[in-house]
Parts: sequence; C-alpha cells; structure tokens
Amino acid sequence: MASFLLSRSVSRCNRSILMSTIRAYSSMSTVDGIPVEILNPSGTQRVLVTKNLPGTRWRDILTSAGCRVEICQSKQTILDNATIKKLIGSKCDGVVGQLTEDWGGELFEALKDAGGKAYSNYAVGYNNVVVPEATKRSIAVGNTPGVLTETTAELAASLTFAAARRVVEADVFMRAEKYKGWLPDLFVGQLLQNKTVGIIGAGRIGTAYARMMVEGHKMNLVYYDPYPNQWLEDYVADYSKLVESRGEAPITVRRLETVEDVLKESDVVSLHCNLDENTKHLINKERLDLMKSDAVLINAARGPVIDEVALVDHLQSNPEFRVGLDVFEDEPLMKPGLKECPNAVIVPHIARYALDIAC
Repeated sequence: MASFLLSRSVSRCNRSILMSTIRAYSSMSTVDGIPVEILNPSGTQRVLVTKNLPGTRWRDILTSAGCRVEICQSKQTILDNATIKKLIGSKCDGVVGQLTEDWGGELFEALKDAGGKAYSNYAVGYNNVVVPEATKRSIAVGNTPGVLTETTAELAASLTFAAARRVVEADVFMRAEKYKGWLPDLFVGQLLQNKTVGIIGAGRIGTAYARMMVEGHKMNLVYYDPYPNQWLEDYVADYSKLVESRGEAPITVRRLETVEDVLKESDVVSLHCNLDENTKHLINKERLDLMKSDAVLINAARGPVIDEVALVDHLQSNPEFRVGLDVFEDEPLMKPGLKECPNAVIVPHIARYALDIAC
C-alpha cells in the first residue's frame, strides 16, 4: 500500500520543482462539509491524510504511486472520531493519520467498511493505535521508525542546555528590558562538561542523544534499559581511548540495574523509553525525590511517562531543579502550575520538526 512509503528515509529534495508539479494536480473540495485538498484527482486509490504534513516528498511518493490523495484542511487541531469517519466516507483505501488520533476499533471498523487495507501513523510511536483491532480487520499498520532519530535527539539536547543554562529565563528577562548591565551572579546555570548524563531507554534516539552529550561535552554516561546496548558501550569506550590519547580524562559508560540508580547518579536525565503500562508515570514523586536537587530532567519521549502533577510540585519545591519538556501528560493541555514554573522549559511537541526530515 502506497501509504507505507511514507516510512522511507528520504534525501533532501528540490522543493520548488516538486511544488510546481503538485500544484498542477491540486484542487480544493469538501467531504461531508469538511474542506480537503485533493492531489491527483484521477488516482485509482483514495488515500486520506488527516493533517497537512510538512515538506513535499510524501505528496510526490503517493501521487506517483497512482493515489488520489485527500488532505484534510479543517481548522480543528485534533480531529475527533466523528470527523475522521466522515472523511473516510464510503470508499477509502488507506489513511495517513496522527498520533493525536484514537485509532481503535471504531475507526478501523469505519476504514474496513470503506474498503481500507492500510493505516500509516505519522509518528515513530504508535501508542494511539490499537494494533489488534486493525489486525482483526486485516488492516496493515505502519509507522515511521528511524526517520526521527537525530531530530528528536537534537531537540532533547537543545532542551538540556536551555534548561541547564537558564536560556529561557534570561530571554524573558531581556525582553522585559530588565537588563541594566553585566553582573557576576546573573542567571548562573549548570556547566555540564565532564559531568554525568543518564538515559532511560537506550534505543536509537537514546543512543543518538548519548553520543551528542558524550562526544560534545565529555560527559560520563549511565543508562538503564532492559537490554544491554553493547554497540553504545563499545562506542563510548573507543571514544574514551581517543580523548585519553590526547591527554584528556577518560570517559566512562555503565549500564545500571535500575531506573533509580540512574536517577541518583546523574546530573542530567533524558527519557527515551516507549509508553506502555510499565512506563506510565515512570517518573513519579518518589523517583523525583531521588534526583539531585540541581539535576536537569528531559522528556522528548511521551508525556505520560512523567507524573506531571508530581513534577509541578517538585519544581515548585526545588527551584534549582530544572526540566525540559517537549511532551505533556494531557497534551495539548498542561497540568496547573507548570507554565508558571520558571525552572521549566516547555515547547509544543516539536522534536520531529526539521526541514531536512520533512522534505
């Protein structure tokens, strides 16, 4: 099914040429009163895309495969099931949907009734998809593993330094025209060089983030994962030999036995685990209390991995503790008090957004 082609890794594309080609195929219409953009209207397979996606390559892939592509243009940020069912209609061969949508029995039944054979989740994770419900209806499910590794790791690194060096607080201070001149104690932050970074979940993204912190800032690494990451351990060991050969201190890497061990030792903890019944509220009050009082906690994984109410309490009680969040427990909402915490750096789930990824 052509929608699975979205999971391909793609190179930088010539956007101007592709856009001129796409415009020749594009028109506007409505489906049951909902505005849609139509690409390749004579295509033989109807593919619904529930949100316009950045870049142009995905459009070219689908239209080149002979698909009629209908892209929802509704101003509704998160589509409800009733709206998605209207868009599916009586004939739909496949859907490219979003992680904010509830793809369970109700939607898969509607897709099956419309003749659908494939659903592609525009995300690495798929905790919004009840895969057995798709399987029961012979609907294949795809996602986009691997394509967001570096962009998510870079955003996690950006949050790390923004939080540790109090960049957002200082930016607000400047915009309020409070800066009257240099002072030695103005927005003193944490220097991370040669300290300890901990990662929870040593998969692709966790590994990429760990490499950035180790290579760029000579941080010692501790990690927790149910499975040892021998490649990562060997990589850090080899890098340590390189820096030692130039007269610098060795860099260490250790896989620890528990999440608690990582939290206790680390100056920075970055979460890169999946969301399931075992990791919901993995970071709760008890585990937050184990962390150093001036530690930095980063979450660019899934919001419910952190008990956000407990986090707000911890931030309020520990002003030197800092957090960087790209995701939230009740997204798009935040728990009361979070936005008022000056020691929290908060961005609206933008880890995936980079032009080289979205072309």
